[in-house]
Amino acid sequence: MLHTTAMTRRRIAWWSAGLFWFLFGLITGIQIWISMLEHHHSVPRLLGYYVLVWEAWLIPTAAIFWLGRRFPVIPLRARNLLVHVAAACVIAVVHVLYWIGLMLAMKPFDRMTAPPSAVSIGAWFASRSPLELILYCLILGATITASYYDRAAKLEASLADARLHALEMQLQPHFLFNTLNAVSSLVRSRRNDEAVTMIAGLSDLLRYTLDHAGQQHVALEDELAILRQYLEIQHSRFPDRMSFAIDLAPEARRAAIPALLLQPLAENAVRHGIAPSSGPGVIQIRAFREDGKLHIEVFNTGVLAAGREGIGVRNTHERLRHLYGEAAHFDLAGEAGGVRASVSIPWSEVA
Repeated sequence: MLHTTAMTRRRIAWWSAGLFWFLFGLITGIQIWISMLEHHHSVPRLLGYYVLVWEAWLIPTAAIFWLGRRFPVIPLRARNLLVHVAAACVIAVVHVLYWIGLMLAMKPFDRMTAPPSAVSIGAWFASRSPLELILYCLILGATITASYYDRAAKLEASLADARLHALEMQLQPHFLFNTLNAVSSLVRSRRNDEAVTMIAGLSDLLRYTLDHAGQQHVALEDELAILRQYLEIQHSRFPDRMSFAIDLAPEARRAAIPALLLQPLAENAVRHGIAPSSGPGVIQIRAFREDGKLHIEVFNTGVLAAGREGIGVRNTHERLRHLYGEAAHFDLAGEAGGVRASVSIPWSEVA
């Protein structure tokens, strides 16, 4: 994927450079044609001549970009500076000679085109070398800018990955401590068989966490399978007053979702909806595709807890913001009979 992206960027860069030099030559040719209207030169030949003159700068452009990365001028080093001075002089000489040869071959000015005997190579170099050197410096400056942009983009991507990893590291112990507390409550109640079952389920959950460490997206059906196991563990704590249902639309089975995104929402549903209530409660999870987005709803009976966001909800907010920006939506709101957490993210599928 990264290789394909890099190839696409290089292709776009080549096309952009080619288009720039084409327009540069075309505009230059139009200016010359306008200044010589009374001579009635052939417009296609004149414009074609200047397009070919400046389109040839596509090759020096690629060379300057390579030299700019191989011999950076920032920080300033005498050796690298001398390399660029030498390269600028060589490019200027070669391009001016090409310019002269093209003029003699195409005769863009018709009868007014100077014959070979009248061409003063020294005068051509004196009049055109300053422009060639200025163009070299401009392209070198663009190379430096592009290099700093690439470096900034890589640093930004690394920082985003580090933040997401930190969020995952924050989530994993939070989930582990909650489950261990549930195990300890079963042991204190002498429900040892249920505690053993919960520990076995916890082992599967931790294995899933380790298997997907550093993996940002997983298939929704895999995420819901492990979430079902978690809810079954919690059901063993509250067998008489907890029920749950998971409704996964068939077309959403292979949808890509951030790993363990739903885990803290399910934990909140148990902790704030089921555990405090003495009566029966329910947790309902629904996932479907609509309008090019994946929608997931987690409903639980109970009352929306007042106060600041817990680790799970805050973690969900931050992960969605880092991964999708404004394209993702998360809402936690009370409604008749309970609380509903709603998540919508751009639709994509795992490979």
